Amino acid sequence: MSPFLLTRTLPADATDAALRADVLSGLTGHPKTLPPKWFYDARGSDLFEEITRLAEYYPTRAEREILIARAGDIAAASGARTLVELGSGSSEKTRHLLDALPDLHTYVPVDVSESALAGAAEVLLAERPGLSVHALVADFTHVLELPESPGPRLVVFLGGTLGNLLPEERAEFLRSVRARLAPGDGLLLGTDLVKDEATLVAAYDDGAGVTAAFNKNVLAVVNRELGADFPLDDFGHVALWDPADEWIEMRLRARRALTVKIRELDLVVQFEEGEELRTEISAKFREERVRDELAAAGLRLDQWWTDTAGRFALSLATAD
Repeated sequence: MSPFLLTRTLPADATDAALRADVLSGLTGHPKTLPPKWFYDARGSDLFEEITRLAEYYPTRAEREILIARAGDIAAASGARTLVELGSGSSEKTRHLLDALPDLHTYVPVDVSESALAGAAEVLLAERPGLSVHALVADFTHVLELPESPGPRLVVFLGGTLGNLLPEERAEFLRSVRARLAPGDGLLLGTDLVKDEATLVAAYDDGAGVTAAFNKNVLAVVNRELGADFPLDDFGHVALWDPADEWIEMRLRARRALTVKIRELDLVVQFEEGEELRTEISAKFREERVRDELAAAGLRLDQWWTDTAGRFALSLATAD
């Protein structure tokens, strides 16, 4: 069996410290916010998997369609011997690329969850005995040092996660990726595309209420981890399309005036009736916008693929 290495670049208490910092800054700011990464405890991950199977939620199916249809083209254009995946999770979608790259030597999955990395690696190595896996327990939004591995490298960022970053955060992230690319390396980027408002809102506000439960799960995480007393039933799920910024916002709206105590932070937070807490933005893109944002980071858009319905795109960029 090929070797499996795991490198932890996050301190053991990094997750707790980050949660504390995000909750303190987000709930004392105006408007109140919480980052979407805190949706994903075990229950949140299960809820998101359920969301991806909903009729209203098209991005996962659309991206998978492109990967299946274009994996050979991506492999031929990149010639990658090392595949680096940011936010790899279960590595399920990446299998299409792993199978298409004939000269692939090393797979570098990057995720904050050590258990997810170890579980995915076990499956991949059993299926692909010639593959080397060097997993990184790391936060890809911070400075990331990649292990030594043969080039060319292809950095993969799937799922439309780029859209969860604010414009200045996206710019910083893309510059950080560019700084780690050598000549001949590439970036494969997944982006959800601008479309009609009804389709977009339905994808984030399904009729079965799964997304609403997923949204409220961030409050359950804060309750459990920081001793808070958010009454989940007193918050309603809201999904809105912002046509000026071209993004979806997910919010939680207080159904009544209430006071929340967060014991571990010694913090008391007041909510007025109708006050909203923003939990996620999900920016939608046009090809020109992707091209411009890549160019600003020193990356050249070389290939652009969409699903047959034109809902989602994968783009391949290289360093200028």
